Amino acid sequence: METFFSLLERRVDDCSSLLCVGLDPHGSELPEQTALAARDFCMRLIQAAAPYAAAFKPNAAFFEAFGPDGWIALKQVIDAVREESERQGSHIPVILDAKRGDIASTAEAYARSAFEVLGADCLTLSPYLGRDSIEPFIVNPEKGAFLLCKTSNPSAGDLQDVTVDDGRPSGRIPLHEYVAGLAQAWNTRGNIGLVVGATYPQTLERVRAVAPDLWFLVPGVRTQGGDLQAVLHAGLRADGMGALINVSRAISRSPDPRRAAAELRDQMMADRSPARRTAASQVVRQASPLVSQLADELLKAGCIKFGEFTLKSGLKSPIYIDLRQIITHPRLLQEIGAAYLPVLRQLKFDRIAGLPYAAIPIATAISLQGDYPMIYPRKEAKAYGTKAEIEGEYQAGETAVIIDDLATTGGSKFEAIDKLAQAGLKVKDVVVLIDRQSGAREALEQAGYRLHAVLAITDLLDYWEQTGSVEKDKISQTREFLRKH
Repeated sequence: METFFSLLERRVDDCSSLLCVGLDPHGSELPEQTALAARDFCMRLIQAAAPYAAAFKPNAAFFEAFGPDGWIALKQVIDAVREESERQGSHIPVILDAKRGDIASTAEAYARSAFEVLGADCLTLSPYLGRDSIEPFIVNPEKGAFLLCKTSNPSAGDLQDVTVDDGRPSGRIPLHEYVAGLAQAWNTRGNIGLVVGATYPQTLERVRAVAPDLWFLVPGVRTQGGDLQAVLHAGLRADGMGALINVSRAISRSPDPRRAAAELRDQMMADRSPARRTAASQVVRQASPLVSQLADELLKAGCIKFGEFTLKSGLKSPIYIDLRQIITHPRLLQEIGAAYLPVLRQLKFDRIAGLPYAAIPIATAISLQGDYPMIYPRKEAKAYGTKAEIEGEYQAGETAVIIDDLATTGGSKFEAIDKLAQAGLKVKDVVVLIDRQSGAREALEQAGYRLHAVLAITDLLDYWEQTGSVEKDKISQTREFLRKH
């Protein structure tokens, strides 16, 4: 039996593309504020991009704003895609971006409107009213639905990152991961996918782990800051399918939309190549599923520098890691906080303990995203008031996980463990963003503690060398320095 996604995959093969062209006739791009101008804007894009498009995605809101005339224009745009499909001899799916979501009877009316009246093949939906609000849209396997999972807008996390208890040993998970799990279970007809924004590639990778079979509709590439290569590495399935990359303004605002679509298609297909993806992501998988994104972002933010630096010990180092810089990069801080969560979900503890000063912002980001109570040991006890050595509420006998930014020799970790132990807290685990692999793991393990690192410095160096992000001589100098020290 044909399903929406089998039809989509046939189109992907026919045009060798993963590109979904967004048809968003923003008022600022129209010569006049009329439905006719909106229709003509989309018609030009369809003609230019059709040979390179796996799908088109008109946004209903820009047409509805023109009232009845806009509704007629939207139908004409969808019909134009149908006519282009006939010319090419290959069905080009139309995904209506309307983000519907309502009770079952209302959902049935929305489904008739989208599929029978307008002639769309697929619809974007909000899943937050549950399965019965989705069912009317997916009863026909040839019609599809992309459920909102993790959207690309800045405040998506207000709801989508709230943690819920899914009843498994791993404990609380973000709501968007729970939605992904539901979608995977609901996809009995092969016509449910997920909307996952390109601006959160590390989340995209986690959602892929939860929903390994589903297609993702991925907005946010280029204009909203999403990196195409990172998205493909994180979102594609092993078969090179599963990620439909939506691009709107980077095509519509290009001086040559046809060329822009062709170049995007070619770039996607090059990065889709199994050999290319394997080569580019091999060291990433060895270190952490998040290493490719974080490695690049840490360099851009100046958190890791190459040159000649004098360390506290007096040694001259060719690399300098200063994670205090992340406080001026909110999105990076959020991504780093999220990167700790898969590690922490495997551990048993009552609260997290961030170490001053660099790790306190990181621990705060972790606390907000993972819903973990936080404390921190002060570098020096207060000389006034409560004279507290540990800030935050806790009870003697509880277990705390130490959160730090970097592991070098382990010295600062032992100081913190001693303070926490004196307050009656137990420590079994230490979690850091980067392990410099300079003896901290061995020292901690010898004392009975476990070190967990999101990233290892050797894997970061391998990645930067392979991607050409850092000159090879600097990589070699750093490896030699680490080997000796």
